[in-house]
Amino acid sequence: MGSEAIKRSLEEIGLRCTPQRYAVMAFLMGCKEHPTAAEIFDAVNRVDSRSSRATTYNNLRDLVQAGLVREVAVEGRAARFDAKGMRHHHFICDRCGHVEDVKWYTVRKPASLSLGKRVLRECEVIFRGLCSKCARRRADR
Repeated sequence: MGSEAIKRSLEEIGLRCTPQRYAVMAFLMGCKEHPTAAEIFDAVNRVDSRSSRATTYNNLRDLVQAGLVREVAVEGRAARFDAKGMRHHHFICDRCGHVEDVKWYTVRKPASLSLGKRVLRECEVIFRGLCSKCARRRADR
């Protein structure tokens, strides 16, 4: 997503395109990992030191509420963030906390039927277990 597309996406949902908000969104769009808020703050501040920690965290909150960024909760660890590009699920390693993208598949209909509820929005699945690195370490013991 280019700079004009980022600006347009912010404005379309009613968020002002401040330099700090743009920097957070641009960093997340170019990030292949799932950084923590502290990692995002550090990366954005290396490029432009005008953004405070509170501003970065507030921008993340606003972007999550607006649906442009997804917050991935990792039990017992700092939340991770992911710019919503292509739809996907997540795998979280219980040992090291590494977050990986998992190919998207639709679960709305089966979930609706088994829950006896009417699911109106998409459903995101989080898989938990050991990543390949941690699983190898465990097998080597």
